[in-house]
Parts: sequence; C-alpha cells; structure tokens
Amino acid sequence: MIDIKFIREHAGEAKEGMRKKNADASVIDRLLDVDGKRRATIERINEKQAERNTISASIPNLSGSEKDAQLKASTALKDTLKADEDELHALESEFQSLMYRIPNIPLPDVPVGKSDAENRVVREVLPKRDFSFKPKDYIELGDTLDLIDTERASKVSGSRFGYLKHEAPLLEFALVQFAFSRLLNEGWIANIIQERNLHVLPKAFIPLVPPVLIRPEVYRGMGRLDPGQEEERYHLEKDDLYLVGSGEHTTGPMHMDETFLEEHLPHRHIAFSTCFRREAGSYGKDTRGILRVHQFDKLEMFVFSNQETSGHEHELLVAIQEELMKELGIPYRVVFICTGDMGWPDAKQYDVEAWMPGQNEFRETHSASNTTDFQSRRLNMKYRNKNGSKDFVHTLNATAFAIGRMLIAILENYQEEDGSVKIPDVLLPYMHGITRISPRT
Repeated sequence: MIDIKFIREHAGEAKEGMRKKNADASVIDRLLDVDGKRRATIERINEKQAERNTISASIPNLSGSEKDAQLKASTALKDTLKADEDELHALESEFQSLMYRIPNIPLPDVPVGKSDAENRVVREVLPKRDFSFKPKDYIELGDTLDLIDTERASKVSGSRFGYLKHEAPLLEFALVQFAFSRLLNEGWIANIIQERNLHVLPKAFIPLVPPVLIRPEVYRGMGRLDPGQEEERYHLEKDDLYLVGSGEHTTGPMHMDETFLEEHLPHRHIAFSTCFRREAGSYGKDTRGILRVHQFDKLEMFVFSNQETSGHEHELLVAIQEELMKELGIPYRVVFICTGDMGWPDAKQYDVEAWMPGQNEFRETHSASNTTDFQSRRLNMKYRNKNGSKDFVHTLNATAFAIGRMLIAILENYQEEDGSVKIPDVLLPYMHGITRISPRT
C-alpha cells in the first residue's frame, strides 16, 4: 500500500508510476476525492463529539427548561452523529478498496517499458557449453532417463502436473541441502558482501517451512489478491483459504502487527514450500513437461530490512542467486525488469535466466524483488529506529531455487552424448554416491 500522504502531496508522481505499470491512473483522482470527504467527515464527527461531551458535562448542573433543552440538543447530536458515522463507514470502505487498486510505484532507476520485450539484460555470465552433439531438451531427457512422468500424473491429477522419479527427487533435495549449506553460512554471505561492496550485515538466513494455506485478508495484505491476480490463485471456498503461489506469501506476514528493533535487522529467512498456481492466461505455453505447472517446490529468500539498506539487501539477494548458479556451473544472465512487466507489489525487480541448450534459449529460473514498504503498510510491520520512533520495514523476496526449473537447467546443461547426465560437483555430497544418471536398461 502506498502512503496516502505521498499520494496527497505527489499525485502527479503517483499517477505517472501507475501509468508506467500499465495501471489505471484515474483511480488516484477518485481516491483523493473520497479521501477529502473522509477527512471532512472525521473532522465533523470529532467536532460533534466534542460538542456533545460539553453538553453532557453541563447537564448535571442544570434544571428545568435549560436541562430539557440540552437533553434535546444532545439527542439531536447523537442522531446526526449516527448519520455521519454511517457515512464515514461507507467512505472508509471505498477508500480502502481504492487504495488496494494502486500498485507499488517503481523506483526511479527502473527501466520504463510496456512488456517483457523491453526488459534490459544487465549481464550474461559463464560461457555456454560447446556441445559436440545436438543437445536434447529436458522433456526427451526426462523420458529416456525415466525421471519425469507427466503422462501418469495427468491421469491422476490432470494437466500441468508431474511425477519426479528415481534420481530426480534426490536432485531436488540435493539442491535444497546445497542452498541451506550456503545461506546458513555467514562467512559465505560475508564474502559476497565484500566482493560486491554492499553495505549490509553478513547475517545468516533462518530456515523455515511455512504454511501453504493463507487467509484472504492476509493474502490481500501481501498484494497477491489485487487486480488481475485472483484468477491465478487456488481458493478453498469451504474454508475460505487460499493455497500459496510462493513460500514468500506466508513467510512475509508471519510478523504482521509486530515491531522489530532496528538492531535485529536485517531479518532473513530461507523458506522451503510447495507452491500452487493456476497458470491462468498461459494456456498453450509450455503445456508439456514441468516448466509451467500447477504445483512445484521452491526455496524462497525473504528479508525484513530497514529503509536505508533495502537497496543493498536487494543487490545481495541477486548476488546470492548468481553465486548459486556459478557454483552449479549453469550459464545465466541477469535481467532488469521494466515497469510494465514488474509484479504488482514490486518497486524494483530483477530476474535471473538460465541458459537451456536443449531449447536454445534463456528461461527464467529466479526473480528478486524489493517491495519497499508496500506490504508492511498493509500488514502493520514496523521497526523501532535508533531515535525511538517507528518506521515501516521494507520487505524483499527472491528465489533461491525453483526446483523444477533448476532440474531442467541441470539436465540440459549436464547431458552427455550417450544420453546420461552428470551430477554437478557441488551436489555430489548430497546424492548418496550417485555421480551420473544413465538411461534405463
């Protein structure tokens, strides 16, 4: 949620930010109109309440006609107060609804664009492997190695589901253990901070397995039920709960209505969660395989930061993503997401895209977003700064590993001419002695 004071004082800037995100900026004018009426009604109510209190205090000292007159005046004020309070309730409801229709405003350095075609490649890292044979895509590899079974999954669960079999589940949890081994290591984080010259503390991430069900008001507070997002979510009507689309969705609000001490920031989590998405609007895209599915596992980083260092925390999250990819030996590129392609709560977003030689293209495997105080204002998450006053925390989220997509990247980049797939060296300690996945006989 954007600060209403900012909107009042910088309406033009707020409108421009909305236009950059392809949102309807006219909502700002309606919001300011409702806000003005709301504030006037609050002032009117306060004046009438003060007047009624004055009358009530005088009545015990009155008698006769004077007392009767004051009692009538008090009753009349009570009736008009009720009407004003009813009006305020309606205005507050509309005000809140309008505030939820305003996305986070992009930070000044975010590239302006209408769609993903205008995203900006920041850097491309690691040379692409020079294959001496035509590389297969992961779907063919998954079939011949009997690692991925979407055909049987479709019989059980419908389209866009898959079974992971044989070595694939071991690879999944090898990725999980590999990520934990790095993100729980303050020394590893400190090296990245030093290399990138970032002004943040080398605090380790706290491991977390969050709930996968979330209440509607909390989901809305995270900015994930705002316009255009409802169709993406799975809703359990009987329980009025949603299945999360990412581990961040229930990691972020765990500290709602709480206040951190600034010396306890940053507060970092690494959360493992199963995630659920309808993939609304993606019909016809990647319908085969496990690239775009309804259910997948994911490791998500989430950070609560003070306002001064959130930009550096964002850069740290991207640097961690890059270091994980480098250690895995997967060629990748970093993409600066333009205003029109950013998420609704995001003020700034980067994606990391892995090179997929079997598909001969880069595909998104990671994203990293700074949502500034957009979520914390809705969920009342603050910190007490050094002078004793309270500010809203900044929240940030970033993929450590989207497991399915990382399996794809490993299969395609580590395949051999004989159809086998080598295990990346950094994952070998977690693979129970398996160094290579060979075709089934």
